[in-house]
Amino acid sequence: MSKIPKLLSIAGSDPSGGAGAQADLKTFAAFGCYGMAAITALTAQNTRGVTAAWPVAADIVAAQVSAVLTDIRPDAIKIGMIATPEIAAAVASALGPSPGNVVLDPVLVPTQGVSLAAAGLERALLVALLPLARLVTPNVYEASALTETPRARTVEEMTAQGRLLIEAGARAVLVKGGDLSGDPVDVLVADGETRLFHGRRIETRHTHGTGCALSSAIAAGLAKGEPLIDAIAAAKVWLEGALEAAGELDLGDGRGPPHHLYARP
Repeated sequence: MSKIPKLLSIAGSDPSGGAGAQADLKTFAAFGCYGMAAITALTAQNTRGVTAAWPVAADIVAAQVSAVLTDIRPDAIKIGMIATPEIAAAVASALGPSPGNVVLDPVLVPTQGVSLAAAGLERALLVALLPLARLVTPNVYEASALTETPRARTVEEMTAQGRLLIEAGARAVLVKGGDLSGDPVDVLVADGETRLFHGRRIETRHTHGTGCALSSAIAAGLAKGEPLIDAIAAAKVWLEGALEAAGELDLGDGRGPPHHLYARP
């Protein structure tokens, strides 16, 4: 029997289950992996948006991460909402200098609701966590904030921001273009090359937590030993299916989540 891949999510909690650690765990399960979670923040949110957020103390976050790492070594780690510079530093210290397959999804501002980032978080992510990640997955808003440049509106501008993040210490960057008009295209900048991942625009209002789902799906692929490009491609195909099936969940009257477990009985 082959070993079941193990993944750790370091992320905030979404009580409605559409984003954050809850969405990460469902995504890991969808890929046949064993999921674990260290919670960085509690939030009050649903399909209508985020109304409040309370960061967890940095030492408590670090203790959660250390408890897992000293007993159950994950095959990949997904980092989502970090909330404060202090948590960023604590997580970096707990992970150590060579944490392996880390996917960093720099959650800064939700599509609807209050900010999920304290002042100075962008700098803390760049200094503490960016160099530890095998892949960083900002959307165009997050890439703009991290690079202190205007929001990208073209593939060329997304590529330029990806290169800036490489210069800042990232090993590979996937700038997600789902918020741009037209068919979605993501730009991977890695190893001195650029690769485009084209997708289909799925007509649905249920897009809450898609960034969490995509980065977690990529992390699951890396945990299984897939090459980065293959992990990204498989994650995008899976997410399109989850978005197509999202209406089956019939959750809330706002932006519901994708159907993470659509392909499992």
